[in-house]
Amino acid sequence: MDITIRRARDEELDEIGELTAQVYLGDDLLDFGDSDSYLATLRDARRRAAEAELLVAADAASDEVLGAVAFAVHGGAYAELARPGEGEFRMLAVRPESRRRGAAEALVRACLDRARAQGLRRIVISSQRSMTAAHRLYERLGFTRAPERDWAPLPGTDITLWAFTLEL
Repeated sequence: MDITIRRARDEELDEIGELTAQVYLGDDLLDFGDSDSYLATLRDARRRAAEAELLVAADAASDEVLGAVAFAVHGGAYAELARPGEGEFRMLAVRPESRRRGAAEALVRACLDRARAQGLRRIVISSQRSMTAAHRLYERLGFTRAPERDWAPLPGTDITLWAFTLEL
């Protein structure tokens, strides 16, 4: 594999935040586009790195950041769905020009490895209905839909995030 998974470096955090925001905008994943309040959260990779484990997929030769993901455990600031004994990952983003190289899968597998190393029994994640390519990846890795854990990040709207789980 020509991809290395590692923790994000301090000097990369602004780039990672902007990469994540641009991926979400470019893939039309923000219901309110450029005015979506979630953009500020996506751009704040410094906070993610301080309050979760921010991992990057980097090109093994150039060390260029290809993508990133935040891994969190129950009780952490970035854990939205995780219950005791569970972990989750959020804000998985890969540069469009770097897709189909295995970066997303490598990032997900790194989160699963971290969860196992911490003795967690399950991973739970949220995904938008429209993220069909991500759903295929999750299903290939053994995740199953958990509709009983679907949730609305903005109460009073019709935005519903789908939940997926993987028993470790």
